[in-house]
Amino acid sequence: MEPEPLRWVGIILAIGAIVALLHAVGTPVFVIVLVGLIWILTLWLARSQPEQIVVRRPAEFTIDRLSELFEDSETPVLITRHNRVIFANASARNLFGTHLLEQDARMALRHPEAVRLIESKKSGNAFVTGLVRRRDVWAINRKALQDDMGILEFINRTSEADISRAHTDFVANASHELRTPLASIIGYVETLQEDGGSLDTKIATRFLDTILREAQRLQSLVSDLMSLSRIEAEKHDLPEDRIALGPLVERATRDAAGVDGVERLTIAIEGDASVRGDTQQIEQLVRNLVDNALKYGASGGPVTVKLQVQKPGRARLTVSDSGDGIPAEHIPHLTRRFYRTDPGRSRASGGTGLGLAIVKHIVERHRGRLSIDSTPGHGTSVHVTLPTDL
Repeated sequence: MEPEPLRWVGIILAIGAIVALLHAVGTPVFVIVLVGLIWILTLWLARSQPEQIVVRRPAEFTIDRLSELFEDSETPVLITRHNRVIFANASARNLFGTHLLEQDARMALRHPEAVRLIESKKSGNAFVTGLVRRRDVWAINRKALQDDMGILEFINRTSEADISRAHTDFVANASHELRTPLASIIGYVETLQEDGGSLDTKIATRFLDTILREAQRLQSLVSDLMSLSRIEAEKHDLPEDRIALGPLVERATRDAAGVDGVERLTIAIEGDASVRGDTQQIEQLVRNLVDNALKYGASGGPVTVKLQVQKPGRARLTVSDSGDGIPAEHIPHLTRRFYRTDPGRSRASGGTGLGLAIVKHIVERHRGRLSIDSTPGHGTSVHVTLPTDL
């Protein structure tokens, strides 16, 4: 920046004063020069103008800018002006349809909580259910802008709600399953305590047998709950060991059948298959399937266990019985915890209602597939397909 003329006038006067002092007698030269330099420097600094600072205003959020910002977001976003939808990003159009553009947002959403949030004209949030499908749960966040504009963000909370509901149902069902044998045990023990001396030996023995049976059922239930908990904790970790399926399947099948049921078995191992797997869990899978087939198949009827090597890179285990079969409406629910098609028969046979739930989680951990085929009157087949090329 060029100095102003007034600054130069001051400097010239300073130089003239220095020259006059140099001609004066008695003043040291270095003092005169030093004072002069300080004078000139002071004049220069005093008259210097600071650089102008340019303050930039932030860019205004126009509709075009907002559209560009939100268009590719995975979260559905609507922009409204005077409650009318003036922009919907791709996710919102896929969710609600393209017809909502230029519509009144209150009419497009048609939910009391959403309407209340929009009409408030303020920033806020609301939780709504059934916005798109009956059991959906959505969090709606609204950001108020100038000119009566607003941004509506839709966050899907359905999965979280389903998990919470599943946990609640699980605790309720587990509590019921535990309460039933405990109530039976307590009732019989109290009877023996009160009337033990007067009870006939046969009656007392029957009571003790019932207590033992209910205690064993309780033990099985706790064991299955612990197994299910461990498997769920490891379901994202692919096992590292490589195991031969043929010998394992044959051994686990015979263990599940025991001495009394082995004559009902037909075991067919075709080919050599090995998988990355957890030996204990694969054995539990086979035992659960064989145990179910023996319990719920035809009384004394045959049970077939077949292991086949399929291409490419697949091994398929099939366990079939010749029982009454399962109605089609029950099949999608069979792997749910504590689900029973015939609760009375299941409890009488000692089932916990967790066998197929455990099988499902073991299959998922081993990156396999589970399917169930059943025809009423012709029996049930459960198929487990595991990858051999991992």
